[in-house]
Amino acid sequence: MVTETLDVVSATTPPRKKRPARSVKGVERDAVLALEQAARGRGEDLTCPDGLLRQLTKTVLETALDEEMSEHLGHDKHDPVGNNTGNSRNGMRTKTVLTVSVACDA
Repeated sequence: MVTETLDVVSATTPPRKKRPARSVKGVERDAVLALEQAARGRGEDLTCPDGLLRQLTKTVLETALDEEMSEHLGHDKHDPVGNNTGNSRNGMRTKTVLTVSVACDA
């Protein structure tokens, strides 16, 4: 009888939404800290126009836009599934994101 009750409870309990593991934040933080230490080790500034922050921002934006396009089209870049379907990637062009320039000591 206990087993039947458990079956009924588990069948009516709504599934929990999956949440990212807390350790993911730690992994991401460790990766950023490693990038920061490597940049400092090379003598690079973090916030100068060509510094680490700009490079990270550029990479994050490009990756997000590429993933958004893949989701919209239903296939990844260079995937033959999209060939001759009228719903494929047909090139790209340079885009400029305007940002505030930060003066740095050289």
